[in-house]
Amino acid sequence: MMTTLTAPATPDTAAAHSGVRLRLNAVLDRRGTVDGAWWPRSRDAAAELPSLISAVDRRLGRAVLRVGLHHDAWEHIPRRMTARGRPVRVGWFRSADPHLVTLTIEGKAPIVVLVIPPGTAHAPAVAALTLAAAGTVGVRPADILHPARPVENLPGRDSSAV
Repeated sequence: MMTTLTAPATPDTAAAHSGVRLRLNAVLDRRGTVDGAWWPRSRDAAAELPSLISAVDRRLGRAVLRVGLHHDAWEHIPRRMTARGRPVRVGWFRSADPHLVTLTIEGKAPIVVLVIPPGTAHAPAVAALTLAAAGTVGVRPADILHPARPVENLPGRDSSAV
């Protein structure tokens, strides 16, 4: 069973969003490589993370306490941010997989979310969202992303036309 979260924008997001593009495995049993996928609209961590945190909080009914991400994969990474009226710590690492974000949840095991690059075309991004949420035992993050290449990386495509 898969849950798709399309949460409305919240006042604490810096960017205008029509919703969070996030799918989580309904079981969250930590047997898969990832627990779901997220397709942010930009690489601006300060703008994108509050809505992700809010959506995961609502889905789990528990608070996200900390976010871990790869330093070089994001811009404007704050050390702390406010989401849903409370502070959330943000840690960045260079040894982590740049395609993953880890969310430490109050009273639960951490959740690992695959990040689909913001410039990815719609069909491959939806395919990656679906696969990541369907259960990923033995599947590497790169294998989930393979069909979800950013539009600007596709041969013969002008990314400015999107």
